[in-house]
Amino acid sequence: MSKSKIQWTERTWNPVTGCTKHSEGCRNCYAETMSRRLQGMGQERYRNGFMPSIHPEALDEPIKIRKPSMFFVCSMGDLFHKAVPFDFIDKVMEVIDHTKDRHTYQILTKRTGRMVEYLRKHEVPFNSWIGTTVESPDVKHRIKTLTSLYFTGVVKFLSCEPLLGDLGELNLAGIDWVIVGGESGPHARPMRKEWVLNIQRQCREQGVPFFFKQWGTWGEDGVKRNKKANGNTIDGVVYQQWPMIWKGGM
Repeated sequence: MSKSKIQWTERTWNPVTGCTKHSEGCRNCYAETMSRRLQGMGQERYRNGFMPSIHPEALDEPIKIRKPSMFFVCSMGDLFHKAVPFDFIDKVMEVIDHTKDRHTYQILTKRTGRMVEYLRKHEVPFNSWIGTTVESPDVKHRIKTLTSLYFTGVVKFLSCEPLLGDLGELNLAGIDWVIVGGESGPHARPMRKEWVLNIQRQCREQGVPFFFKQWGTWGEDGVKRNKKANGNTIDGVVYQQWPMIWKGGM
């Protein structure tokens, strides 16, 4: 459990670590690189490297945090990976529900099929935000799968990061928030400005909050440099909107 540098959350909670490649956005996975580094440092939780692993000892971590916080669940893995038993996901959801008086949880997955299989048979705590990654046109079907779920008061969101192509026309009905960001690291692939503007325009037209995280290793001008130098503005303006339901202070 740690405070996070990710701009759209406050803390990370990893009762599950490790994953396997699922789509093109996974090619340069930051979590895989970090997991191997932590394994090399002798971190017990990463003794299996990036092999999917559950950590029952981590389940009570949010309960110990009294300050109301936003948690990104499984930043180092995927809660809905096939290696994670449904009865363990039950335990994760129980903690989320138990702390609904103070915490909010963001659950992001690329495995929307297994997510739907689980969530259609289980209650979803209202303090959960359920999202999927949509990095390229060939995985746009995840949007329809996500919006096929009907829950009162639960935020549904898209993470278009790393954005690897033009997503074209989007039907954002049922989507409450869209995050966009470019890839970072030595092997990062460029994100073109027109792809970003296309998503931003459609969010504006369809009334969906738009959160631009970063350009990443390739800047707005198409030049490769340090991601901090490239920043997180579009034409000099920061666009980091939040769902109206979020009352936090970030």
